[in-house]
Amino acid sequence: MTTMESLIGLVNRIQRACTVLGDYGGGENPFSSLWEALPTVAVVGGQSSGKSSVLESIVGRDFLPRGSGIVTRRPLVLQLHKTDDGTQEYAEFLHIPRRKFSDFALVRKEIQDETDRITGKTKMISPVPIHLSIYSPNVVNLTLIDLPGLTKVAVEGQPESIVEDIENMVRTYVEKPNCIILAISPANQDIATSDAIKLAREVDPAGERTFGVLTKLDLMDKGTNALDVIEGRSYRLQQPWVGIVNRSQADINKNVDMIVARRKEREYFATSPEYGHLASKMGSEYLAKLLSKHLESVIRARIPSITSLINKSIEELESEMDHLGRPIAVDAGAQLYTILELCRAFDRIFKEHLEGGRPGGDRIYGVFDNQLPAALRKLPFDRHLSLQNVKKVVSEADGYQPHLIAPEQGYRRLIEGSLNYFRGPAEASVDAVHFVLKELVRKSIAETQELKRFPTLQAEIAAAGGEALERFRGESKKTVIRLVDMESSYLTVDFFRRLPQEVEKAGNPPGPAGTPIDRYSEGHFRRIGSNVSSYVGMVSETLKNTIPKAVVYCQVREAKQSLLNHFYIQIGKREAKQLAQLLDEDPALMERRQQCAQRLELYKSARDEIDSVSWSR
Repeated sequence: MTTMESLIGLVNRIQRACTVLGDYGGGENPFSSLWEALPTVAVVGGQSSGKSSVLESIVGRDFLPRGSGIVTRRPLVLQLHKTDDGTQEYAEFLHIPRRKFSDFALVRKEIQDETDRITGKTKMISPVPIHLSIYSPNVVNLTLIDLPGLTKVAVEGQPESIVEDIENMVRTYVEKPNCIILAISPANQDIATSDAIKLAREVDPAGERTFGVLTKLDLMDKGTNALDVIEGRSYRLQQPWVGIVNRSQADINKNVDMIVARRKEREYFATSPEYGHLASKMGSEYLAKLLSKHLESVIRARIPSITSLINKSIEELESEMDHLGRPIAVDAGAQLYTILELCRAFDRIFKEHLEGGRPGGDRIYGVFDNQLPAALRKLPFDRHLSLQNVKKVVSEADGYQPHLIAPEQGYRRLIEGSLNYFRGPAEASVDAVHFVLKELVRKSIAETQELKRFPTLQAEIAAAGGEALERFRGESKKTVIRLVDMESSYLTVDFFRRLPQEVEKAGNPPGPAGTPIDRYSEGHFRRIGSNVSSYVGMVSETLKNTIPKAVVYCQVREAKQSLLNHFYIQIGKREAKQLAQLLDEDPALMERRQQCAQRLELYKSARDEIDSVSWSR
């Protein structure tokens, strides 16, 4: 059977857990707020409206700080727990667990001291709440949030912004659709000027979640009364107005017992000619019962949505915990295993890029299919094998004696000079593939979710991968240059044996200087240039196929098979302290995981709390 105690007690326990984790109205919180989903009763009023006296009347104890100016400078979450008759009253603060206060003068002092711990001795305010539970046979189960009093001017020692700061803090609570507003207004002032009603009207224009409380009814001018307000004619609310008669200042000075003050309040309404017909619905005791019953019904109505929010949040948090990873073991063996697992996770993604499971590896094929052929086509063979250069090279190769048939030395020099040009595209292909592999290492590290926790290990893997790629690049360059040099060191003889051997003599007589360049026709030199060009073209086709093979063998294949091999050897030699340094997480991620874990524990606890209560009537 659902009871008021179980419902309000449930919300009390969840709110306490929320407060511990920094989840409270007015606080900045990166997670979705469970607090905001819970029904609350916020006590709102201007300074000197009697707000503190109302709360003390509901509790039946003097326990709130008093004085001039802004006394309440932090929200006070006041949770009332009804105990069996005859049990001793006591109070507990959330920030001092397991210490029971039976002297309520010490409760007042602790509220002041705890306020000063956050705000200092200044008059500043803070949104961080103080959480106070009171256990007494003289209360009803109820949770109230006492907020700083609304003010119109800053007092000495306060910044001018304090007026706006207080209103903003109060708004963060009362704007929430789950907040029940207890608007305190003094009866001896025009209701139209009430700070509490003005704010309530803005955030709850229909008056559906606002309870109006009129204080100081006994201080109104003779011949006047507040019936127009209490009976809803001056300002109508969906919820009732309740009149309160607090202790006078003289009673406070004399430390008149609150239980006595409650009895005097009952007598006032019972004997009042103006309010006697409403006596059963007036006073602080009635207000407490009214609020408790209303809070219980609101909680009952909100339970399905609260449960839904909790279940959704648990799923999201568990998913994020999986994403963030679990805490790291402290022994060296487990840490080494973790590091190797993280390296393998990176290596797996790196291979997926190369093999087409992820984008990027195709850029290596692009080097071979586009960049290398384009570079080969741009080589300056036209200039090297121009008629003028062929004549020059062949003549220099002949020396003092002209060649008889084919200028072999001329051919060799022309071919060797041409083949040297292939070094550039060969080395450029190696560098281009190196750049792609280096970029894939960077992308693979970024895409390895498990590594995000460990920036130091990320940097080490990146450095190890970079060093390995440099070694592979060095070997690859040596290999492709060897391929070019091999083509230069041994020419394909059959190619030249198939060439015509005749030599055309020039028809013109030798020049005055008798230079060799005049010995042969231009057609002869053009044929030499053309023959060399054909041979170079054949070599170009060969290198276009063999350079990619060498690059893949020396760089891509090695990167796939042994990118981190050297790193694994080094890791195996490290001491436990060095391994721990590699697993030194990003502090922000560590904090995020801790927050998630605490939040997850809160939501699971809240779910268990809800499940433990029977909601059937």
